Amino acid sequence: MERIFFQKFGKLLYRLDNFYNEFAKKSGVKPNLMWILYALDDGMPHSQKEISTSWDIPITTINTIVKELINDGYVELSHIKGKRREMNIILTKKGVLYSKEILSDLYKIEDSVYKTLNEKVRVNDDLEFIANKFSEIGE
Repeated sequence: MERIFFQKFGKLLYRLDNFYNEFAKKSGVKPNLMWILYALDDGMPHSQKEISTSWDIPITTINTIVKELINDGYVELSHIKGKRREMNIILTKKGVLYSKEILSDLYKIEDSVYKTLNEKVRVNDDLEFIANKFSEIGE
């Protein structure tokens, strides 16, 4: 029974991941760039370390993409009080427009899907529980 559950679970995760990857490609960006813009598009400052940890993107990948975004004028860095080396990444006005250009259709799709969910669905809670269990047992 467990095997069937996790086979289906894996297939569905792969389908979701593939949807987002294909969306990024159709939007003309690499998936990791899209996810970094997605992370930054909440209006809050985020450090590279925080994005790496919460999105499980290698810090070297984030660093490369952030450098490109800085060069293109889409983000800027700001010092974090009490931290020597860690800096926040913040979208510039140009970056906000760029992220909206890339992500607005995705947000519409997500909103449409979300509206079809039953109130009793606890997808995020369940996925977080499963991810935490894998981390605990796999260590």
